[in-house]
Amino acid sequence: MATASLRPDRPSGVRLAELLAVLSLGADLGMGQPMEHAMRQCLIALRLGDRVGLGEAERTDLYFGSLIAWVGCHVDAYEQAKWFGDDLALKDGFRHYDLYGARPRMAMMRSHLGRGRSLGERAQTVVAFAGHGRRDVGEMLANHWFAADRLAEAVGLEDGVRTTVMQTFERWDGKGSPYGARGDEICVASRIVNLADVLEVYHRSEGAQRAVEVARQRSGTQFDPELVELVARDGATLFRDLDEATTWEAVIAGEPGLERALTDGELDLALTAFADFIDIKSPYTLGHSRGVADLATAAGAALGLEGEEVRRLRRAALLHDLGRLGVSNGVWDKPGALTASESERVRLHPYLTERMLASCPVLAGLGEIAVQHHERLDGSGYPRGLRGDALTVSGRVLAAADAYHGKLEVRPHRSAVASDAAAAWLRGEVRAGRFDGEAADAVLIAAGHAVRRRKDWPAGLTTREVEVLRLLARGLSNRAIAERLTISRRTVDNHVDHIYTKLGVSNRARASLLAVRHGLMSVVEDGAFDS
Repeated sequence: MATASLRPDRPSGVRLAELLAVLSLGADLGMGQPMEHAMRQCLIALRLGDRVGLGEAERTDLYFGSLIAWVGCHVDAYEQAKWFGDDLALKDGFRHYDLYGARPRMAMMRSHLGRGRSLGERAQTVVAFAGHGRRDVGEMLANHWFAADRLAEAVGLEDGVRTTVMQTFERWDGKGSPYGARGDEICVASRIVNLADVLEVYHRSEGAQRAVEVARQRSGTQFDPELVELVARDGATLFRDLDEATTWEAVIAGEPGLERALTDGELDLALTAFADFIDIKSPYTLGHSRGVADLATAAGAALGLEGEEVRRLRRAALLHDLGRLGVSNGVWDKPGALTASESERVRLHPYLTERMLASCPVLAGLGEIAVQHHERLDGSGYPRGLRGDALTVSGRVLAAADAYHGKLEVRPHRSAVASDAAAAWLRGEVRAGRFDGEAADAVLIAAGHAVRRRKDWPAGLTTREVEVLRLLARGLSNRAIAERLTISRRTVDNHVDHIYTKLGVSNRARASLLAVRHGLMSVVEDGAFDS
């Protein structure tokens, strides 16, 4: 194993700006916005900052603060979904109202109470909201900036950025959160971020003229009047080419000052913080990403992956559920069966992870691993239904680690499964052809389970493939083999394809010759085919 690849002070090739921009994509989805909302908002904010003559330090605060101001908006998504049904729709709605004081804020929330539920359930929700609901809502904005601040601290952002994030939810009229700061008490970077956020939403959906109109309507209440007048005078310049801009490149190129590159050690710490941040979305997933990463790392090393491959596997495991931010907690935390539409939303989350990571060339490889965590060898997984050799070794390990660890955790529709039962379940899935046996064994060993040592077969054949080959050589059809082994015909087809590829043959007769030559047709010792 190359020790150089494990040095924490080695340059990772990832800039802090790139990492935070990736996270902002998840935050966008978690707020019910399209991806790149925060980055487009950042471009508008930087242009406003240039108009008011911000110095380099303030511009840095504005830049990083704009990227992460909204990343904490999913931390109480469980409570949001409990009261309002679709937490994403609720957060999207906030930008369409000037929530002047407590009354309009509560009126807006009442309009969302119990959405998507029956009339009886909605009435019960309204009654219950009069008790605990008001308290939960009163704490939400404070929770959001607090969580974003903790992340800013974890990735080493300066106090100026953290102040910008904290004051983003304040209002010019003093009726904001968390401290009710007003006017010039609010730092200029926060005032700009607050305004740029709403401008981006209205510019994207209704055009520049409407964006300026909304800013004027909220001048002196939510927004700084001088900034609003600047937008009114110079809106054409502020929004120029925004629709045509290649947002990622423009935002990364716009980083003030010197590029802030991360070392390997800094990147690993940041990704671990990201993993914790992702898992906070639901009380059912707390600690999940770390646990999966630990299992996958140990399993990958046991399988003989090189040091850099193991590191990539761990990083992919830490981020594998990033796409969960794009699905409502009304789905994730639902105690009953999911509808077809809800199931499709769940099946989309690995793709969202891949798409977000693909934005950054250096992190794109992690997305290629992470997207496989719900794929299965027999093609029954998602999002793409990959099968067999289309799954990488790292992807197979991650899939097994995620599935096993998930069984140990409580879910809204079931209790946690004991570790021995989870291990038995995973072994059963291997026999059914859905998980790779070697990857599953490595995960189980990493989890502390005793695993029977597998026999080393020629040509890299697995024990299951040898079992299929013996039956194939004796003339059984694929359908008959499936019935004999109690697996699907599709799984047998997959095994036969792998056998032919590994043996370098194209038909049963030639495979039979090689099976005899390698001594595979003799009686196999008891238990040799256990998996």
